[in-house]
Amino acid sequence: MPRTFTRGALLGLALAAGLASIAGAAEPASPRVARATLENGLRVVAVRSALAPVVTTEITYLAGGDEAPPGFPGMAHAQEHMMFRGSRELSASQLATLTAAMGGEFNAETQQTATRYYFTVPAADLEVALRIEASRMRDVLDTEALWRQERGAIGQEVASDLSSPEYLLYTRLLAHLFKGTPYAVDALGTQASFAKTTGAMLKKFHSTWYVPNNAVVVIAGDVDPDAVLGLAQQLFGSIPAGKLPARSPIRLRPPTAGHFQLESDLPYGLAVVAWRLPGYDSPDWAAGQVLADVLDDQRSALYSLVVEGKALQTSFQDQSLPRAGLGYATAAFPGGEGGAALVKAIQDVVAGYLAKGFPAELVEAAKRREVTDAELQKGSVSGLAALWSRAVAVEGRASPEDDLAAIAKVTAEDVSRVARGWLGNSDRTAVTAVLVPKPSGRPVAARPPRGGESFAPRRVEPVVLPEWARRTMESPQVPPSVLAPVSTTLPNGLRLIVQPTPEIPVAVVYGRVKTDPDLQTPRGQEGVDQVLEQLFSYGTTEHDRLAFRAAVDEIAAELTAGSDFSVQVPARSFERGVQLLAENVLRPALPAPAFENVRKQTADAAAGLLQSPAYLARRARERAIFPAGDPRQREATPATVSALKLEDVRRYHQAVFRPDLTTVVVLGQVTPEQARKVLEAHFGAWKAEGPTPVTDPPAVPPSGPSVAAVPDASRVQDEVTLVQTLELTRTSPDYYPLQLGNHVLAGGFFATRLYHDLREEAALVYSVDADLRAGRTRAVYEVTYACDPANVAKARGLVERDLRQMQSEPVSADELQQARAVLLRQITLAESSLHRIGRGFLERSMLGLPLDEPTIAGKRYLEISAPEV
Repeated sequence: MPRTFTRGALLGLALAAGLASIAGAAEPASPRVARATLENGLRVVAVRSALAPVVTTEITYLAGGDEAPPGFPGMAHAQEHMMFRGSRELSASQLATLTAAMGGEFNAETQQTATRYYFTVPAADLEVALRIEASRMRDVLDTEALWRQERGAIGQEVASDLSSPEYLLYTRLLAHLFKGTPYAVDALGTQASFAKTTGAMLKKFHSTWYVPNNAVVVIAGDVDPDAVLGLAQQLFGSIPAGKLPARSPIRLRPPTAGHFQLESDLPYGLAVVAWRLPGYDSPDWAAGQVLADVLDDQRSALYSLVVEGKALQTSFQDQSLPRAGLGYATAAFPGGEGGAALVKAIQDVVAGYLAKGFPAELVEAAKRREVTDAELQKGSVSGLAALWSRAVAVEGRASPEDDLAAIAKVTAEDVSRVARGWLGNSDRTAVTAVLVPKPSGRPVAARPPRGGESFAPRRVEPVVLPEWARRTMESPQVPPSVLAPVSTTLPNGLRLIVQPTPEIPVAVVYGRVKTDPDLQTPRGQEGVDQVLEQLFSYGTTEHDRLAFRAAVDEIAAELTAGSDFSVQVPARSFERGVQLLAENVLRPALPAPAFENVRKQTADAAAGLLQSPAYLARRARERAIFPAGDPRQREATPATVSALKLEDVRRYHQAVFRPDLTTVVVLGQVTPEQARKVLEAHFGAWKAEGPTPVTDPPAVPPSGPSVAAVPDASRVQDEVTLVQTLELTRTSPDYYPLQLGNHVLAGGFFATRLYHDLREEAALVYSVDADLRAGRTRAVYEVTYACDPANVAKARGLVERDLRQMQSEPVSADELQQARAVLLRQITLAESSLHRIGRGFLERSMLGLPLDEPTIAGKRYLEISAPEV
């Protein structure tokens, strides 16, 4: 369960300002939005989206890491976990069964100032989702026995984050920039604080802060907003308000400079410069957001460090808190001694902007992109709910529209003024850091760990649900799809799939060239595909790099080019967006000076990658499951990359990028006729040359047993992967029974076998995932988990025991029913965002599956019996 909000795009909708001032009364809002404040103080906002028959509920409690008692960091995070361990009305098993049956899309996250819980479910399950939240608000168990069980799992989450160099960097930045305030401590918590936490303390935390007058509920999706308010009154209205204690004051000290260095297992180094920025309570917050956007822009002087060959990549990120925020520039380098020089280069970039001011052109481009992002967020039901929750609950706005309105007023002078006030005097106010990559050693052969569990499994008894929840477990049906894609093939062989969504005023284009670099790269040129992918950002034959980015910014588009390409624009700019996309994909400039720079960067990056533990672990898996000489055994090295010539890159682009191997999906406020006309105009002249290349790897035999260990001195936990090849393809008759069985094993939290056995009962892991990946010619099955080194064998024994039982005993009728319910409801949930719809069509096209394959799969799942599984 993640803990921190990430900065997202802002949503603009026309709303009446302010919450209802009369308790229990709804505002006379537009048909899209309704809101009310119940008599107990609970604020409710309902937002309609007609994208799909899906709804997301988000309940935000205004209690996070800042409300933890002194000496007990992580109290809010611990309570977040315990909200899934049951209440008086719903046991943990009942809750897990319900959430799994509704499609399994739920989670929670704790940040410094708030904790939020969310469900994305079919619209028909809205009442069930809200009843769950009402039961958890009314009361939770928080018993000592349950906390002892959950303490092991949350301890594994702590160990996981302490194994992440990025997390360690983040916590060091917080600690220095906000020393002496609650902001200085992340909401994660520590093993020591959890060891002395008790169930009684958690119960008190819940009764103090988890009260309706300290919460905001947002419901977004295919709902009648006014009816939702009535339902909220019915389910939450009787919960009594609480008396909220005073909150810890935030008294910021003047920022001071600092520097630290950390070793990491990343394949590259990171140079970091961090500052405080305005918090979202500040009138300068909007200017700070635009400032961050400008520094992150590909036309900024920060990104020029990449173009000049000084950095592998750059970015500027920010996180807002009420009184202040955190902004930090990062620049990646290939290792060695480059960190200090890059820190100085970042500081020089900022000093240059402070001296000359921020260009008005980049400021206006950033503001236009915020508007586009606002419209694009309407293309996701869960994204819509998250944005409303952040604006209303966390930031205290009347609506997300307030953020856009503030950003619209920002001028270049405002950005320069805020930059001088917050980023000036860096030598006295900024924190600098360097993450230095440190190789941990090559993989070594190992024996299978001993000590696996061999006792007979104790299967979970069938769960009896409350009357109001039993409908979720009734015989599931294949849901009707709301999609009606139009698929055509252009004369040059390009496949075009169009799915109009007229209610969302954007045009979204996703494209993919079916390619496999391991099969299509000439011998000795390994890495040519990576060099080409980097060169797409250096302009086209019609526009140089800066002119092309200016043209993209002019229409407020988000555009990426490569074998996976996309453009997202306001609907009115659809044709111009496609024109620029085609120009970039089909006619990249591939300039010689940029090639020299990118080739060196790619070779340097390869040198670091070949020594990184994550890469070595992946290579060890591939060597174990694929035979010698298999295409997956190929790899780019500094030598192969350094030997490349620009003509090699040009030939690779010409050979691999073919219209007859390309699919383009168009969604949004675009008709099929309009889409075909525009695509033909700009992609129609593209021709395929030569015989069609092979893009699917050969079939492989079943993999044999082996064990490899990859040292990683920076990790607190061991990360474990159990993997094997299967004699299976995506179209094999056995695919669907195996997928159904896999959802009995994993994917439904406590309600599935691996989660129940490894997390709920044994508390050995924080999470365990099982994945069946099948293509046209081969398949891989993989189980992954992370745990303390001493528990690797025990956890592995439980995994293998559950797999053997699946092979020897039919799954129960209840488990089969639940797995069906999950998979069938996920058909509906997969239609809840433009991104998921578009990517789903692309995947099915690449695999040669019919576009309505989810419906076909649903019918098959209903036919499969326990013996087949």
